[in-house]
Amino acid sequence: MKYLVLSDMHANLEALEATLHAAGSAYDRVLVLGDLVGYGADPNAVIDQVRRLPVATLIRGNHDKVATGLGDVEGFNRIAREAIAWTASALTDENRAWLAALPPGPVLIDDTVEICHGTPFDEDMYVFEDLDALRALRAARRPLCLYGHTHVPAVFELDEHDTDALSIGIALDLIGPPRGSAYSVVLDPQLRYLANCGAVGQPRDGDPRAAYGVLDTNARTLAILRVEYDVPTAQAKIVRAGLPPVLAQRLALGR
Repeated sequence: MKYLVLSDMHANLEALEATLHAAGSAYDRVLVLGDLVGYGADPNAVIDQVRRLPVATLIRGNHDKVATGLGDVEGFNRIAREAIAWTASALTDENRAWLAALPPGPVLIDDTVEICHGTPFDEDMYVFEDLDALRALRAARRPLCLYGHTHVPAVFELDEHDTDALSIGIALDLIGPPRGSAYSVVLDPQLRYLANCGAVGQPRDGDPRAAYGVLDTNARTLAILRVEYDVPTAQAKIVRAGLPPVLAQRLALGR
């Protein structure tokens, strides 16, 4: 099975459309790791587009949850609060109900893969450090756990068979990708992986291109890919909508 992996679209229709165009037909089903809305100016159009895809599994993100009234904005900064208030008012009743019905992660896909938004033990938790990644891997129930939320591509590898490394605490490695580069890893059946394929709609690794993944469970490969999209149009929509201008500015910076 070939899966297209999408996360953190954040109502950026231009980025989503460019990603789908780049992916073409080179996948069977889609895994969506949450945060379809928030920050961008096209929440309804992005939801409508995702609903037309051959989705295998779709889970909610923290912005999806808060925009539909299932969570509060306590952990959001001022700009995120303004954006989520605008999003909540912009959603159609149908899309709000659909978004509110999305399940939380983690969700088991098959014997190899599970998905979550933040971590397997907390859907809103960020993986910022090695200890965060190790804790997530310990909580994961499958050899490969795909996550989102940070908007930064990363692949962690855990070798539980390397007893020497485990004894001195270095069995976990951040193996890629190099910043701004496409990346592919062959998944060793003896190892465990925690992988973030990056953000479609608001990258934060210094590369403004949309990021997505392609997982081939038969070949046991995961590719993290980048595609350029029409940033000026996405920016103009944000400004016209009256959203905080910094949300438009950051798209060009990948921050």
